[in-house]
Amino acid sequence: MAMNPEEITRLIKKSIPDAIVDIIDLVGDNNHYAATITSCRFIGKSKIQQHQIVYAALQGYIGGALHALSLTTVTPLLNK
Repeated sequence: MAMNPEEITRLIKKSIPDAIVDIIDLVGDNNHYAATITSCRFIGKSKIQQHQIVYAALQGYIGGALHALSLTTVTPLLNK
């Protein structure tokens, strides 16, 4: 079963409350998404660490209900 963008956003914001989440359905199948997530929590973290924070927020759904997610993480200062 696929995840909808609202559920993905809810999980991310539950774990990263200040996150600004922008999700695009890449092919219109509710199964392949690109997400840009902006958060102060990423400041001082490497890209790998930033992505690990998001993966942890998604609680193991990646590779299961969430088939494909292209991830971009940025800090608020870099997103201006």
